[in-house]
Amino acid sequence: MDVRKSALVEHSAGEMFDLIEAAEHYGAFLPWCTGATIIERDDTVVVARIAVKYRGIAFSFTTRNPKRRPHWMAIHLENGPFSAFEGEWRLLELAPGACKVEFALHYEFDHRLVGRFAAPVFDGIAHTMIDAFVVRADRVLVASPPPLARGNLPDDGVSS
Repeated sequence: MDVRKSALVEHSAGEMFDLIEAAEHYGAFLPWCTGATIIERDDTVVVARIAVKYRGIAFSFTTRNPKRRPHWMAIHLENGPFSAFEGEWRLLELAPGACKVEFALHYEFDHRLVGRFAAPVFDGIAHTMIDAFVVRADRVLVASPPPLARGNLPDDGVSS
């Protein structure tokens, strides 16, 4: 299965990259993620184990993800119920506070019992990934409005 999605967001590439790279927080906003553990992290790679439970199917997988902050992170399977699992995130800065996020993933489940049942579940997950990160960004990366939008008075929260 191949998934390719993109979105224009009102957040910087660096902000979006940090949100995507922080797998330890996936359980807070990805309903299918029951937990994530960072196994290794430095300036060039992050390795994470992701636990999935969705529609009665549970499995986990580990990825090793080379990265170049803030523009790129690859996704490579280390172990899990996949026979293929490769992808990448690309982030293109468009303006201060705006970027294009691109997500591509190719995956195939192995033919064991878990794979047969997990494939349709993971198809739904993969197709909503970028949307989930955009919603998360809009919730946690709230930028301060420009001075004119806030008004000139310190207590401009009161409207008449």
